[in-house]
Amino acid sequence: MSPTLASAPGSCCFSGIKNTGTPVGRVEDLGGISTYISDPPAPTQKVILFLADVWGPLFINNKLIQDYFASCGYIVLGPDYFFGDSVTNHLQADQRQAWIDNSRKPAIDAFPAWLDAVKGKYGKENTKYCAVGYCFGASFVMDLSSDGSVVAGALAHPAFLDESHFEKLDGPLLLSCAEEDHTFPLTSRRRAEDIMVARKSTYYFQVFSGVKHGFAVRCDPAIDTQRWAKEESARGIVSWFDRFTA
Repeated sequence: MSPTLASAPGSCCFSGIKNTGTPVGRVEDLGGISTYISDPPAPTQKVILFLADVWGPLFINNKLIQDYFASCGYIVLGPDYFFGDSVTNHLQADQRQAWIDNSRKPAIDAFPAWLDAVKGKYGKENTKYCAVGYCFGASFVMDLSSDGSVVAGALAHPAFLDESHFEKLDGPLLLSCAEEDHTFPLTSRRRAEDIMVARKSTYYFQVFSGVKHGFAVRCDPAIDTQRWAKEESARGIVSWFDRFTA
């Protein structure tokens, strides 16, 4: 078995600050999964697949991030691979592990049909797909980035990764990381970099001081360091995708 680099979600994945704002996207069924869809200001063939953390794409913080990506010129699609039963329904300490254990396989099993539906609806000759994964969603991005499905991938404070994910990486990858991360600690981050260096991968690290795992979604916007890190993470991801969709 390949050594683990990013472990399963932990205690800090079950907490955070709920943001305020007015989402502008809509929810539609794609491939049997309710999907948050946020449209750009003008027609485009650039698509971001938004693979959410344990809070799911319908959590307001994630909706607002998706809307931001859309405002930058992308169609953004966020599948609710938790089928309405995200961690928001399982925040009690005695429920968390069971939820993690039971949520991953249904998400993985449902994802291929969803991806086929996305390609059927949005795929054209010049469509360019990117994928961003937060925590739980990271492994989906790594798989998409190993089989040519996307032109670029991005991860923020990832979970559920092992060395083989990086050994199979075949596309550009941005990693948006927290200085303090129980799930993807410094030793793992450096090991991932070593693998990518050895394979001559195209990659880019953002590492933010003063923040912890989850900062890119559920930070406290009243704290300047946290708010800037979250916003800069999103800006960096857009810039990364712009580079490969131009």
